[in-house]
Amino acid sequence: MAEKESAVGVSGGHGAPQHQRIAFAVMVALLVLAPFVVYPVFLMKALCFALFACAFNLLIGFGGLLSFGHAMFLGTAGYVCAHAAKVWGFNPEFAILFGTAASALLGIVTGLLAIRRQGIYFAMITLALAQMIFFFCMQAPFTGGEDGIQAVPRGMLLGLVDLSNVMLMYFFVLAIFLAGFLLIHRIIHSPFGQVLKAIRENEPRAISLGYRTDQYKLLAFVLSATLAGLAGATKALVFQLASLTDVHWTMSGEVVLMTLLGGLGTVFGPVVGAFIIITMENYLSGLGQWVTIIQGSIFVACVLAFRRGIIGEVGHWLKKSL
Repeated sequence: MAEKESAVGVSGGHGAPQHQRIAFAVMVALLVLAPFVVYPVFLMKALCFALFACAFNLLIGFGGLLSFGHAMFLGTAGYVCAHAAKVWGFNPEFAILFGTAASALLGIVTGLLAIRRQGIYFAMITLALAQMIFFFCMQAPFTGGEDGIQAVPRGMLLGLVDLSNVMLMYFFVLAIFLAGFLLIHRIIHSPFGQVLKAIRENEPRAISLGYRTDQYKLLAFVLSATLAGLAGATKALVFQLASLTDVHWTMSGEVVLMTLLGGLGTVFGPVVGAFIIITMENYLSGLGQWVTIIQGSIFVACVLAFRRGIIGEVGHWLKKSL
């Protein structure tokens, strides 16, 4: 047992380092003050994608599993949440929970199919499954086809708070993001998270120590799918729209870009990467198709200059300087 605990580094689960606590406090302070300076809808979009990137980072950065189909969880939850809110009249909290649960269920089904393979085979299976979900969403009667589900009501939170108020909606989205972020942070620093890291680094050794690695990877996959669904359901209420964009394969590529740009396997990297990408898309939108070329150029430059990602390089520099 002692060898098993030392192998996975259970001591890492005692809590976050002091610098991470300081960084979290700074992040919260900035996000609380931001809507008084920056357009709140832009910030809500960035927060939804930041949560999506954090969920993806849990799978690839700490589990070592590269999924090319994570958009299916974002989009499925968005469609289910939008349908529940608009057609069934669910309150926003129940619509979001219903959409998140749908992605969790989809995560279980797809995870059981994909987790049996590793490496590029795992990635290709997730991509194939995501394409199936995309074509289902295109053809299903309740999704609205290429028009999507529009004019989704935000409703009254707990029957008391009117989410049509942009500022109230922002702080609701911020609360969801912080809850998801803290949950991911707790998972990473738990014994479960340490086992995931051990599997990522050396799966045969983890197996030899008695860990059922497939079960750990499946649970990580389902947790990542669930949190990605939470981001998608929240995004559907923010924009009052669920569309095919969120289930398209390019969305899966975008979240990979966010995670790599910010810092793979870091706590804050996906948040920074998501804000950078969303900011670029927002302020460069007038350039049309050139946005993709500019994004690609910046990505190449960042990969060459910051091989660990922006936050990864900053953390490495701080360790060397201290």
